[in-house]
Amino acid sequence: SFQYGYNVAAVNSPAPFMQDFYNKTYISRYNEPMAESLLTVLWSVTVSMFPLGGLFGSLMVAPLVNKLGRKGTLLFNNIFSIVPAVMMGASEMAKSYELIILARILVGICAGLSSNVVPMYLGELAPKNLRGAIGIIPQLFITVGILVAQVFGIRSMLGNKTGWTIMLGLTAIPAVIQLIFLPFFPESPRYMLIQKRDEENSRKALKLLRGWEDVDEEIEEMRLEDQSEQAEGHLSVFSLLTQKSLRWQLLTIIVLNMGQQLSGVNAIYYYADNIYRSAGVNEQNVQYVTVGTGAVNVFMTIAAVFIVESSGRRLLLLLGFGICCGACVLLTVALNLQASVSWMPYISIICVIIYVMGHAIGPSPIPAVVTTEMFMQSARPAAFMLAGAVHWLSNFTVGLIFPFMEVGLGPFSFLLFSVVCFVTLIYLLMVMPETKSKTFLEVSRLFNERNNMEIKIWEEDLKDNKEILDKEILDKEILEGIEKITAL
Repeated sequence: SFQYGYNVAAVNSPAPFMQDFYNKTYISRYNEPMAESLLTVLWSVTVSMFPLGGLFGSLMVAPLVNKLGRKGTLLFNNIFSIVPAVMMGASEMAKSYELIILARILVGICAGLSSNVVPMYLGELAPKNLRGAIGIIPQLFITVGILVAQVFGIRSMLGNKTGWTIMLGLTAIPAVIQLIFLPFFPESPRYMLIQKRDEENSRKALKLLRGWEDVDEEIEEMRLEDQSEQAEGHLSVFSLLTQKSLRWQLLTIIVLNMGQQLSGVNAIYYYADNIYRSAGVNEQNVQYVTVGTGAVNVFMTIAAVFIVESSGRRLLLLLGFGICCGACVLLTVALNLQASVSWMPYISIICVIIYVMGHAIGPSPIPAVVTTEMFMQSARPAAFMLAGAVHWLSNFTVGLIFPFMEVGLGPFSFLLFSVVCFVTLIYLLMVMPETKSKTFLEVSRLFNERNNMEIKIWEEDLKDNKEILDKEILDKEILEGIEKITAL
């Protein structure tokens, strides 16, 4: 997750030096400077290849997590971090800007996989009372990655003529660390029990994760989830869209991911430097103010980790989208008046900071958490794949369209973002239930009435399962007793 955030921001600060490298490489090949229009196209391609790679990565989620498991997919994903890091680090020496463009696709695939598989893995490892807090940790590391890239991008550090290749190549370090340490951690107990039918290793993993021996209650809950899914039928990726029992869950994660990306968060960051300059911030100091904004983002995400289990997911989403909506409206007014009112640029800065705070507590971290909670085991990989595809397509769309919106609409662009925030807020208010501290089966029941469906598991099933479990425990105790007597 750190690498996702790091590579989002890593090309921002050294952009002038990278473009200069593109131009010098072109001159060395063709003995003439690169046309301004071609340089603009090449740079746009360099930036946009990252979300395009993210889309490709998200489409690989379902087949990989079903085949390799959650942990296995994350280990495999390091290929898409280490290889592009070497390519980007060696690009200047090789005099090839094509290496950078290709590497941006590969590192985008890494981000597309990690942004879906990490929340899925952690959501399946976590106990239900901590699932929200642990589910926000990936977003926290995304914000930390952005902040670290902003710090490294300061001119006196690596955001300069000689340091930018090192800065791009550093993305390999987290991948190497993960390759060393992740093999010592357990695979998802749910994946092992429900998909691999390996109860023994599932129990071992749960005992290691929980720190105690008695994990029968969680094993039973997994069995009930499995039984419910068998009654409804296991889902393939392509059948998810037509599954009536998941209609509103699917629509909710699509709305959430579209709202997250189309609410203008990338545009706010794009506009921020100009806003700081208009407020009188020295050109040399804008980079430090940008780092300060990144620090606010990290701080508010940390706050979300600590309050999500008490306040719930729904409240944080409503509050976050509401704050972003209001901040976009005020920012539109402030940007239009700052030429005539001397103190208005400071209001613009306040609006940017408030927007970042609002997005960090709800729209940024919560969608991945609720995607884990709204779907049971067989549907979860396909759900994450579709949510990821929507996420990266929306991200790519904003990056493609916003420059034209900026030219055509100017500051009024933010009114469109406020409309997106408002529509998303109304949808969540009317449709989305609270999911905190509930099992995956209980969350499915919350949506059943809206889907006009009924979970096919009855009280008799619960009673029968409990009797079977009690008998298994009794048989185990008898066998252990016989072994002890034999030993004596």
